[in-house]
Amino acid sequence: QRRCRYIISLEGNDVATNLKWVMSSNSLCLMPPPTYETWFAESELVAGVHYVPLEPDFTDLAERVQYLELHPTEAERIVAAANAYCRKFADKRAEQAICLLVLYKYFVLSGQIEPDPEVWRFISG
Repeated sequence: QRRCRYIISLEGNDVATNLKWVMSSNSLCLMPPPTYETWFAESELVAGVHYVPLEPDFTDLAERVQYLELHPTEAERIVAAANAYCRKFADKRAEQAICLLVLYKYFVLSGQIEPDPEVWRFISG
């Protein structure tokens, strides 16, 4: 069930803090392309696939909503893609493993530990 068909997500002085729950909801996310990067990997979000892009001054907001009202199937496809993107972060074991690899790389690059060649090859791709 959803209360709002569309939700606007905006950055302020930092990342749009509502982005994660908006994209996890059954509402469609409308936003200017993100400029901040967090663990959520905002740079991996694709306009028109995971969210509906808006001009930074919102001059196209009414036009975008009107289009979406006429194309509900496309709107639902975007919501489904946003939900699928968010599900990647729901795997606690995978998230913990990634955290450990990030810490490991930090410790190696800061000179606190010597890298294990096999682990380093895995991290470095």
